[in-house]
Amino acid sequence: MFLPDSGRLEIGDTLHPGARALNGRGDSVAAQIFWSSLDTAIVSVVDSATGVTFAKAAGTGRLQARFGTLRSNPQNVLVFVRLTSATAEGPIRDTIIVSAPDTLSDSLVVKAWAGTSGASGRPVVYTMAIYPVGDTTVTLIPKAIVQTDANGIAFARLRLDSLPHPDSVVVTAAVRRPNGTDVPGSPLRFVVEFQP
Repeated sequence: MFLPDSGRLEIGDTLHPGARALNGRGDSVAAQIFWSSLDTAIVSVVDSATGVTFAKAAGTGRLQARFGTLRSNPQNVLVFVRLTSATAEGPIRDTIIVSAPDTLSDSLVVKAWAGTSGASGRPVVYTMAIYPVGDTTVTLIPKAIVQTDANGIAFARLRLDSLPHPDSVVVTAAVRRPNGTDVPGSPLRFVVEFQP
């Protein structure tokens, strides 16, 4: 049994799970597999023959595949509230004065929204483009993927590791749905300039 997007989806999304029946030697056999939900308040199987499942409420639901009397182990499906937008929650420009010495940027803060509340536990992917291209003296702190906190906030900072310094760094922060699509407002762009 396998679940696309690691079994993660948002309320209102559908999931198309897959499974195959195996014989005693571990070889695939032709079989009609049927699906059921063990937590119908959270996920509902719309079509038991195909396994199409609808996410009804936030939480952890379980799906099970069966062929005759053979049943799979239940697989968890994580359902999140639907993200509505992503915003920058602070300045989108910063300047690092190298001679200060100022080796850390201000926090590059992103908020993931679900309606009027922050959405926790969502990955924010930070990437950077350094100008001039090829400079490797700057790193993201922490690394590229940061989870939003209980208020829906995630942040990263740039650190200047060594000289010479770049002219600037453009940091992109992407907040995506479990299926990989960007939410409205994402990606966000921050610019950090370096001055002597």
